[in-house]
Amino acid sequence: MNKPKVYVSRVIPEAGMTILEESCDVTVNEKDEQLSKAELIKNLQDKDGALVMLSDKIDRELIESCPNLKAVSNLAVGYNNIDVEAAKEADIIATNVPEVLTEATAELTWALLMAIARRIVEADKFLRAGKFNSWGPKLLMGNDIYGKNLGIIGFGDIGQAVARKAAGFDMEIAYNKRNKLSIATEKRLGVKYKNLPQLLAESDFITINAPLNSETYHMIGTEELEIMKETAYIINTGRGPIIDEKALVEALKEGVIAGAALDVFENEPEVEPGLLELDNVVLTPHIGSASREARYELAEKAASDLVAALTGGEVENPVT
Repeated sequence: MNKPKVYVSRVIPEAGMTILEESCDVTVNEKDEQLSKAELIKNLQDKDGALVMLSDKIDRELIESCPNLKAVSNLAVGYNNIDVEAAKEADIIATNVPEVLTEATAELTWALLMAIARRIVEADKFLRAGKFNSWGPKLLMGNDIYGKNLGIIGFGDIGQAVARKAAGFDMEIAYNKRNKLSIATEKRLGVKYKNLPQLLAESDFITINAPLNSETYHMIGTEELEIMKETAYIINTGRGPIIDEKALVEALKEGVIAGAALDVFENEPEVEPGLLELDNVVLTPHIGSASREARYELAEKAASDLVAALTGGEVENPVT
């Protein structure tokens, strides 16, 4: 019996490749570079399955251009890059990998929060440039985290993990999400629900851990940034388009807020040019899940579900 043909759009950890190669005839994008839609369609023409990245647009055009495609496994928590309705119509099983990245992304959220508050990146550049001649009382002063107000936008698994990691900082923690938690859950997590304007106005640190959808697109724009404290920081490890980056650049330039730390971008991989020019911004290239442990588990689960979808096994995380 012929093995199902599978295409992998980027090089993935060996743990995932081993699972795929045991059951499938696998082709990999060995260049390990982002493919255009035309390139992706060309490579999927004769394939039964695909293991793709969040940056790969699996839209109606691609689906209709690849009639042999039976399953698509998304190497990501989200799946907003997949036209779910078009996939359903074509009887394509699409999968994602929820939960695996929770702790890794929450850890990076805190790393960014602490880096921007204490000006870690600025300090590193300052020292490497040979500017550190002596200690001074006002040298690279940042801001305390202890005892401040933390506001979390998006309070699913990652948002709740961010809240748990605030233990030890004695922070007042507020959250905002579509559906308010029960009083018992709020008490257990030590958090309080606040509407978005109230959360923005009262928080010293705001983390965005929400998914991207029609309600969260440009949720943070000029009006929202102006509600925030001048001393406040915003951290985004959710999805880039949740923040209007042009509005953010202006707010940072004009001192509307103190700083920002971003791991995701509105037009990724492009970054709003103004952000690159500012010292009160910390930028990382979408590395929220980039711990060895998280990435290996991500690859294993994505590969396992793709194999299951193509061989009649039980698919753990279907989105279609």
